[in-house]
Amino acid sequence: QVQLVESGGGLVQAGGSLRLSCVFSEVTYSTYPMGWFRQVPGKEREFVAALAWPTTSTSYADSVKGRFMISRDNAKNTVYLQMASLKPEDTAVYLCAATKARAWVPRTRVSDYEYWGQGTQVTVSP
Repeated sequence: QVQLVESGGGLVQAGGSLRLSCVFSEVTYSTYPMGWFRQVPGKEREFVAALAWPTTSTSYADSVKGRFMISRDNAKNTVYLQMASLKPEDTAVYLCAATKARAWVPRTRVSDYEYWGQGTQVTVSP
C-alpha cells in the first residue's frame, strides 16, 4: 500500500518561503501523477498544484501561480512544493496526493487521487 508522509510545514512571516516535502513508501512512485492540496477548518479541500505522468506538465491554482512550484526527485522518492512570497491566506494544512492512473495532463480534483498523506500545517503570520 502506498504511504505518503509530508513534512516541512511551520510558522513563517508574510513574504517568507517554505519547502514542503512528500516522501513515498513505494520506489515506483516516480510513475505516479502527484498533487498538492490544502484545507482549512470548515472549508473544502482546495487544489494547489499538480504534476502529470508520463508527461511532466504542471498545473497551479490561480491563487499560487508564480509563487509556488511543484517538483519531484526520483532518487529520493520525494515530491516537493516550494512556496515563496507567502501570504496569510496561504495558511492551511497542506496534503500531498497520488494516483496510480496515468495522467497526461495534471489532475486537479480531489476525486482524481486515491492516496493521501496526513498533511503538514503551514501558518503565515501578517
